[in-house]
Amino acid sequence: MAVTRNIRLTYRNPGKILRGLLALGQREDRALAYLMAGCFVVFIAQMPRLAREAHITGQELDMLMGAALMAWIVIAPLMLYCLAALSHVVAKVFRGRGTFYGARLALFWALLAASPLMLLNGLVAGFIGPGLELQIVGFGWLCIFGWFWIGGLIAAERHHV
Repeated sequence: MAVTRNIRLTYRNPGKILRGLLALGQREDRALAYLMAGCFVVFIAQMPRLAREAHITGQELDMLMGAALMAWIVIAPLMLYCLAALSHVVAKVFRGRGTFYGARLALFWALLAASPLMLLNGLVAGFIGPGLELQIVGFGWLCIFGWFWIGGLIAAERHHV
């Protein structure tokens, strides 16, 4: 199935989509591709906010974008791998039967599937700036991301090979 179709269907039932992704077999390259695509979209979403910040403060846009690129393409993937491992260990305490791969896939897919809302968040941050609107969109993204991640993690921990 196409990634964009899966993203759209994730908004209806995140657990079902993750079970379908797990049924494709354990492919670490696919999980890494989801992670890197999600991190890249988040980096792109930061650009309007960074441009606004550079304009208002007089900072160099290149420096701000370089820092954001380093953060989202190098550091965030490492942190997300650790977070996925931690979530699997916590799930094991609650008698989860999944694998570390399933926990990684749940987190990485949640990031990618919620990325359209992150793009909206970046546009609001860039064009409107700090305020109630940005907080509402950011909270909406956080809720959707959490729903996708928890729903996917539950499906992954119930799925056993």
